[in-house]
Amino acid sequence: MINVIVALPKIDDARNIKNLLVKSGIPVAGVCTSGAQALALADGLAYGIVICGYKVADMIYSQLYDDLPPGFEMLLMASQHILGGGMVDKEIMCLSTPLKVHDLIDTVDMMIQVVERKKKKQKLKPKERRPEEMALIKEAKEVLMSRNHMSEEEAHRYIQKCSMDSGTNIVETARMVLTMMKN
Repeated sequence: MINVIVALPKIDDARNIKNLLVKSGIPVAGVCTSGAQALALADGLAYGIVICGYKVADMIYSQLYDDLPPGFEMLLMASQHILGGGMVDKEIMCLSTPLKVHDLIDTVDMMIQVVERKKKKQKLKPKERRPEEMALIKEAKEVLMSRNHMSEEEAHRYIQKCSMDSGTNIVETARMVLTMMKN
């Protein structure tokens, strides 16, 4: 589920936007009137969207955007005068006020799909290994290559297969190979 945070200077406006979203089936994690509150909510969540005005109680939208966690997108609602100046970052989605309800809902739905795709892509991306883990895997492959006359590719595939068969990660499997081969 993608979390939506509404941050507007007037709490009544924020609640009205929340109610519109909830009625349309979009869950809202919270409403707030300051950037600090929005950031505190976002820090506890991995992914989401912050819907905000040009300015909240303690900062402008760009300061809030700069401090958002990496999994968050921003929807800026502001007057055409502000949006038309070309000063808004290209990464920030914008809607001009006064709002049309269907434009808001359609834009948030689209942003949710984008965030979900990013989330899925992030999960599929292989985890980066620390240098010591890479060295351990390399050492295990070298031992297999010298003792069993395997190519590097064969040694890697062997460690991978053992890892899958035993249900352990590849680093732990490399550690087991080294323990068994050194005895």
